[in-house]
Amino acid sequence: MTDTDLSILNRVYEIILDRKQNYDECSYVCKLLNHPKGMNKILEKVGEESIETILAVRNEDHDEIVSESSDLIFHLLILLAANNITLDEIAAELSARHERMKRD
Repeated sequence: MTDTDLSILNRVYEIILDRKQNYDECSYVCKLLNHPKGMNKILEKVGEESIETILAVRNEDHDEIVSESSDLIFHLLILLAANNITLDEIAAELSARHERMKRD
């Protein structure tokens, strides 16, 4: 069991939500959220980071797994924000699944 403080996920998600509401031409998040390809660009990035994470695992490169997993989670947070899905919704779903698993 880990006691890791995961509040950084909330902080990053809040920044992403702020970028969604307040365009900044220098912001990578803004550029991604407002890309001409729309959601397809975000999906491309999530796919790219997924593949890079898989390759890092296949290569058994611990540092690269950490780095690519962080990229994947970051882009997944952007995808969630773009679709108006909150981290509370994700946490509730995971909690519900956990409860079902405990009963099974």
